[in-house]
Amino acid sequence: MDHGFGYYLGHLLLKWQSYFSGMSATDSVWLIVGLLGQSMFMMRFVVQWVHSERRRASVIPVSFWYLSLVGGLIVLAYGVHRADPVIILGQLPGTLVYTRNLILIRRNKHAARAPETP
Repeated sequence: MDHGFGYYLGHLLLKWQSYFSGMSATDSVWLIVGLLGQSMFMMRFVVQWVHSERRRASVIPVSFWYLSLVGGLIVLAYGVHRADPVIILGQLPGTLVYTRNLILIRRNKHAARAPETP
């Protein structure tokens, strides 16, 4: 049963070749959209990591939440196109959380700028 890494890599490549060869032009565009969204979603971790390393503390920059929201919405659109309940249910709650965090950040910035009234 142990075929090794090369066997599984070859098997994966054959599956992908079969998958892509049967794909319509519209599905190819949606695949690119889905990959773009997933890439943006992944980049939020890179941004957070770099930001934290520079500060020498765990910090979540505002750009993390924007990448989360935009990437999540794009992946959600891909999931809706595919009618994939796993993607839809996985992304929908997160987009609400990301939006709420951005609202809270904006409110706090405005409150910090507002002059105090006695």
